[in-house]
Amino acid sequence: MMRIMTFNLRFENDQDGSNAWNYRRHLVVKLIEQYAPDILGTQEGRLSQLDNLEETLSGYGMHTASRVLEHTCQYPTLFFKKDLFRITEGDEFWLSKTPEIHRSKDWDSAFPRMLSIATVESLESGQVFSVAVTHLDHMGRVARVKQAEIIARWVHKSAVPVILMGDFNDGPDSDAHAALANKETGLSDSWQVLGHPEGKESFTHHAFTGIPQKSRIDWILTTKPPHVRKARIVHDQFDGRYASDHFPYYVDVMWHEDQKLL
Repeated sequence: MMRIMTFNLRFENDQDGSNAWNYRRHLVVKLIEQYAPDILGTQEGRLSQLDNLEETLSGYGMHTASRVLEHTCQYPTLFFKKDLFRITEGDEFWLSKTPEIHRSKDWDSAFPRMLSIATVESLESGQVFSVAVTHLDHMGRVARVKQAEIIARWVHKSAVPVILMGDFNDGPDSDAHAALANKETGLSDSWQVLGHPEGKESFTHHAFTGIPQKSRIDWILTTKPPHVRKARIVHDQFDGRYASDHFPYYVDVMWHEDQKLL
């Protein structure tokens, strides 16, 4: 079994008051270590936040490929348990008409958006696959579809199974979702694969209140294999406090359909 988690960290913002990063970063670490994903994809992390997680999380390594590091950027980022995987390739590109240009953006995108990718080999099974994390724009309706289409083209070209995760800032009934989860890409929405219902309890944004808002905007999409066996939106709180303004979402997957959960 392999556990994958996507988690929007909420960027370091002093205007968040008691929910600012310095007051809750220990909760983020506590939650991640509690659920112990083998692979973690984060969104909105600034360099200082990501460095803090890499230093604090036991046994995890951060993958940043050939990233241009800037303190003002909010990066989608992958973390791997170092004793479980060997990274064979890595890449990052911007979701724009000029993906090779640092911080480029197009259409009605409010911010530059990126896809971060790692191709890895499982040291346990020998399985080779690609993992990608992204964060689509929160304002641009056209941009989200165009950004999803760029990712879909990358998935379509992949010679190995793909796991795609992130904050897509759109619901499962959106054009962005349709551009990614279809026969051409081979991607399926892990929540839907298991037949879980859509509704308020599946919403993943809550603005630090614990009250679900907007929609189910945080997704994990996979080709087949792997096979999804469990999916959970984590609503945990710590003495009435939440680690972020999003609920993390994780899935448990297996490479062989006849495997049994331990």
